Amino acid sequence: MVVELDDTTLVMPDWRGNNRIDSLRNIDEDGIVSFLFMVFGQESVIRVNGSTIVTTAAKLLKRFEQKGQNPRSVVVITISEIYGQCARSILRSGLWDPSPRELPTMGDILRAQTSNNDQNV
Repeated sequence: MVVELDDTTLVMPDWRGNNRIDSLRNIDEDGIVSFLFMVFGQESVIRVNGSTIVTTAAKLLKRFEQKGQNPRSVVVITISEIYGQCARSILRSGLWDPSPRELPTMGDILRAQTSNNDQNV
């Protein structure tokens, strides 16, 4: 969930269990982010670039309270640019196409990863 705080600021909660500490570390070290926003069934893709910080400010944590629980931190994004991305890849991929697809099962994937033949090279 990303919420618009004002015309140039977005906020995103980091809930316990997300285990995205690597992303939070990258934000802390670099401070630059890029988000792609896609809405199910829509072919438009919006890209937002900006600078960011991670905060534990009580006022922002409280804003996302659910069932008496607050996120452990909030990512604050200051927008530097917003633009549309080309939707051709979504159209070509059939991303929102509801027809069934043949995907390998977890068993198929595990067998392929653990077999001792040369097909895994």
